[in-house]
Amino acid sequence: MIIETEHGVFTLIKNHKDAFDIVKFNEKYINELFDKYMYIVGDVSATILRLKGFLEEDKGVHSYKKIPDYLNESCNMNSAYFILKRGEHHEEALLEKELDTSYNEEKE
Repeated sequence: MIIETEHGVFTLIKNHKDAFDIVKFNEKYINELFDKYMYIVGDVSATILRLKGFLEEDKGVHSYKKIPDYLNESCNMNSAYFILKRGEHHEEALLEKELDTSYNEEKE
């Protein structure tokens, strides 16, 4: 399922126990922290949403292959969670955003 948020377009890969809430996601998402990640995992415990980012790389601490480990080790057992994958045009949007920011800084 394709999801359009204030922070870009994502594919909802998994929505365990209907955890995804677009309003809470938009409130919790911080561009500076999460824009670099291709996958965003959100888990809900005691009505509090936590977000964690993962890269598309095969190896490393933040590899998307570590998502099952994160869910098993860092989330409450049987908690609601969702997994989002960033849309295909993410890199172009980031570059455009950086160019706009640097252009605006030069003008000031």
